[in-house]
Amino acid sequence: MAPLIVRTVSRYLLRQHIAPLGFALAALTSLMLIQQVAKQLSGLLGKGLPAGVIAEVFVLSLPFIVAVTLPMAVLVAVLHVFTRLAGDNEITALQAGGVSVARLVAPVLAGATGVALLSFLWNDQLLPRTNHALRTLQVDIARKKPSLTLKEQVINEVVPGQTFLRASRIDGNTNKLKDVTLYDLSDAERRRIVTADSGRMAYAGGGRDLFLTLADGDIEEVNRTDPTQFNRTFFRTNRMRVSGVGNIFTQTEHDTYKSDREMSTCEMRLAAAAARRDASQAAEDARLVIENDLHRLAGLAPVGPPPVAYVPDTAPPGVYCRALRRLAAWLLPPEAHAQTPQATPPPPTGRPVPQLYVTPGAGVGEEQRLHDARSREATYEVEIQKKYAIATACLVFALVGVPVALRFQRGGVGLVIGMSVAVFTVYYVGLIVGEELGDRLVVTPFLAMWTPNLIFATAGLIGLWRIRKPGNAPHGGDWSDVVDMVAGVIRWPGSLLRPRWRSVP
Repeated sequence: MAPLIVRTVSRYLLRQHIAPLGFALAALTSLMLIQQVAKQLSGLLGKGLPAGVIAEVFVLSLPFIVAVTLPMAVLVAVLHVFTRLAGDNEITALQAGGVSVARLVAPVLAGATGVALLSFLWNDQLLPRTNHALRTLQVDIARKKPSLTLKEQVINEVVPGQTFLRASRIDGNTNKLKDVTLYDLSDAERRRIVTADSGRMAYAGGGRDLFLTLADGDIEEVNRTDPTQFNRTFFRTNRMRVSGVGNIFTQTEHDTYKSDREMSTCEMRLAAAAARRDASQAAEDARLVIENDLHRLAGLAPVGPPPVAYVPDTAPPGVYCRALRRLAAWLLPPEAHAQTPQATPPPPTGRPVPQLYVTPGAGVGEEQRLHDARSREATYEVEIQKKYAIATACLVFALVGVPVALRFQRGGVGLVIGMSVAVFTVYYVGLIVGEELGDRLVVTPFLAMWTPNLIFATAGLIGLWRIRKPGNAPHGGDWSDVVDMVAGVIRWPGSLLRPRWRSVP
């Protein structure tokens, strides 16, 4: 059992981190939420949505924001607490009493590990569900009012399969159009093309009909049964009514499609396994195509593919997924499964049916299938590694924050904010670049997502190694020391390994 003084110090350090962690998490989450509100609120209000739907959009955005800000809050809390403790000479007093830096860091790292586990569960269980609900809600909102989703210089489908609209300029606030072309395919016998110099859109009271007021244009009409009939009518003002534009907000109840960011780790592992099977099958088909081409050149009979019964793999991979499956089976009622109807075998004919196998050529299609399957697998594997990496960032940031705070104890609030912004920027830029490289199969998914963690963890371990000995307390440090250290690193990167501490007399 640990000595009483060590357990007391550990509880003291953990209690000191609770308030800064909560404050930093609330402040960072609020700032990012305000940014989202400022970016999306005007567009949502312009669609005439109920207040509850607008609030739901921002509530569903909170889990993603918390997933990003939680590692940030850990770094801010560690920097604040250890800067204050070092500035008040509490670290020096504890070292003089025989408490080493390792004893001071151990409870902080243990607490950061607990936060990392909570972060992983948050990112793996809650975040995919809210991402799925948010995407479904955003698709429903985008379908509500076409005037705010029309694109300039593009033929937009206003009524599916019937009415298409193109405009060179679209003002979403005033619904004004410039250089308008309307393609009317609603009549099976006639085709109409309406062009106008300008126009304006408005909606009927019920919200399902779109009214167009067009100015200075013409209507060209062709009879499909008799192409020799062509009518052209010029107008100064033309008022049109387009029915069935769907301006009523209808919320989707069940959406079964899920992207990689809407899946849990277990779901993505199953999807990645299916992609690997597709890649293996594509490689086998490519080999078989080449073999049949050689048989055909040699005048031999083509070789058919071996009969392989496909059985979908629904077993959860890994200990974590199996534990979740058992927990869900214990907490939730069992699901009812419909019986799969058996196919009726064809009647016997008394003679074998020849199997025809046509080879498509040199296997170009199989190569494309193989590349697509590997890309899908990489996408899922990158997202899985990202969940682990972002959760582990809570521990890595705590490892980085301790030596920085002890080295520059007089940096104050400026050090906390400046160092936090620098670390966040480098880390998340590394994640974005790594995700892009991993999806393109340039690097492995592990290196794509874990490289920022490895870099910062190495820097943190080096910093802790330099202050590991009792009595090697930091000699202070403010922003001038930060500038000197950065200049020294630029001149010679190996200077990071040389201790620059001064023993306290």
